[in-house]
Amino acid sequence: MTVILVRHGRSTANTSGVLAGRTPGVGLDDTGREQARALVDRLGGCIGNIAAVARSPLERCAQTMTPLLAALQADRDRDVPEVVVHDLAEVDYGSWTNRPLKELVSEPLWKTVQQQPSAAVFPEGEGLAAVQSRAVAAVRELDRRYGGEDGSGLWVACSHGDVIKAIIADAMGTHLDAFQRIVVEPASISVIRYGSTRPYVHTVNSTAVLSVPVPPKPAAESAADSRSAGAVAEEDAVVGGATGVDGHDRGAHAAAAPLARG
Repeated sequence: MTVILVRHGRSTANTSGVLAGRTPGVGLDDTGREQARALVDRLGGCIGNIAAVARSPLERCAQTMTPLLAALQADRDRDVPEVVVHDLAEVDYGSWTNRPLKELVSEPLWKTVQQQPSAAVFPEGEGLAAVQSRAVAAVRELDRRYGGEDGSGLWVACSHGDVIKAIIADAMGTHLDAFQRIVVEPASISVIRYGSTRPYVHTVNSTAVLSVPVPPKPAAESAADSRSAGAVAEEDAVVGGATGVDGHDRGAHAAAAPLARG
C-alpha cells in the first residue's frame, strides 16, 4: 500500500513571501503550472498503476493535479477517482494568514515553531500537533481504501509543505519536534509504503532536477543580514514549507539550487 505524496507546485504566495494558509484563490505561478505539467512525465511508468488521486481542497492543489488527472482519464479502461479530502488541507494559520514571512520572524511563536513545533498553536488557528493527527489519520484511512486487498495499491495525495512534513515524520517514527529537519519543496514527490508492521519511507523531496543546499554565506555577510529588519535566520525553516524561490528558503541552508549539469 503505497502513497505518492505530492506538494503543490510553486504558488503566487510562495513567490511573494506571504503565508497564504487557507486563503482562497491562491493559484500556481508560471513555474508552478510548468511543474504540474512535468509531474506526469516524472511519475513515468507508475501512471498506469495509480488507483486514486486525493488532494487538499485548495486551488493550488487542484491545479497541480489537473494534468495528472487528464492523463489518467485518457486511459478509458480505468476510472481513477479524484477525492477532495479536507484533512489534507493546509494548516489553519489563523491570524498569521496572509502576513509576510519577514514580519512573522519577529513573533515569539516563530521560535516555538522552529524548536518545539509540537507545542506551536497558531493564534486563532490550529496547532501543528493537531495538523499531524488529522493528516496522518486521513492518509492511513485512504491507504486502507485504495491500497487493495493484497496491499499492492498505489495512490497519490496532493497536499502542502508542513502537512506533508508531518506525515513523513510520523512514518519515520520521528517526533514532531524534529519535523523541521525535513525539506519538502514545491512539486516535490515523497513516497511512503504502509506495510503490515510499519511504514517504509522510500523517497523524500524528490524533484525533477536534483537540488542541493546553497552553501552558507560568509560569516560577515550573514552577520549583516541578521541585523537587518525581518531577516530569517540561516537555520530557520520556512513556516508553510520551502518556497521554491532561491534566497527565500532556510533550514540547513536549504534555498534549493539545481545541480550544475555537464
